[in-house]
Amino acid sequence: MEIRENGNPIAEQNNPGEKQERLHARLAQLGSVVVAFSGGADSAFLAWMAHQTLGERAISITALSPSFSAYDRLQAETFARNANLRHEFIETHEFENPLYVVNQADRCYHCKTELFGVLAKVRAAREFEAVTYGVNADDLKDFRPGHRAASEFGVKAPLLDVGLTKAEIRELSRRAGLETWDRPASACLSSRVPYGIPVTVETLSRIERAENAMREFGFRQIRVRSHGDLARIEIAPDELPRALQAEMAQAIAGRIREIGFTYVTLDLQGYRQGSLNAALKKK
Repeated sequence: MEIRENGNPIAEQNNPGEKQERLHARLAQLGSVVVAFSGGADSAFLAWMAHQTLGERAISITALSPSFSAYDRLQAETFARNANLRHEFIETHEFENPLYVVNQADRCYHCKTELFGVLAKVRAAREFEAVTYGVNADDLKDFRPGHRAASEFGVKAPLLDVGLTKAEIRELSRRAGLETWDRPASACLSSRVPYGIPVTVETLSRIERAENAMREFGFRQIRVRSHGDLARIEIAPDELPRALQAEMAQAIAGRIREIGFTYVTLDLQGYRQGSLNAALKKK
């Protein structure tokens, strides 16, 4: 079976099974872990491996806030149930921090500071050895201020420690029969708002409804970027031709306008991770 990422074929990996064995050993070495579990492919694989390695000495925790969509919550809950994980939801309150709401380039740092602070308290209260998260070897290629927060809180990165890439994680997940192996890349709803535009609950709600509408149209890998009254929709390159068909384009525009956007555009470059970071490179 061909593995694809963002609609593009991925070259076969060199024996990721060896890295999986090292990951097993790394988790065993940690002894007991709290896993920051969003339900995406990376954190799902880490949570599954932690459960396989440590059993009840691994607990996966999903943070709930206005930036975490109901769709992603359902995905996380379903995976945790199917994988028989020890799993809990917990609330985070990043919206109480004005440095998060103002939405500068370090927004993710303030989000992860809140998350890892909460998980650190869970770790201490439950007497677990470490907090872990699902950063992989590819993530270091992009601007990720959340990594600084992880470093400050001493959060472990087992997937990164053994050098696992996104493609290798997807392949190992496929081999294990995990439904997340081909799940489209996901990120918090706040990542749809350009830096410098304040993040509000109302804005995120509108984005969430717009992305749900795109899924109802049958699209899998999508982002609705909110530029005030304008919705800039990114769709995976292999899905873009269908979106550009005149009838479909009109249907999309009508539905997104009903949700509250005045203008609707399809980004001709298609979906790409961290597209809003392009504005940072121009400064």
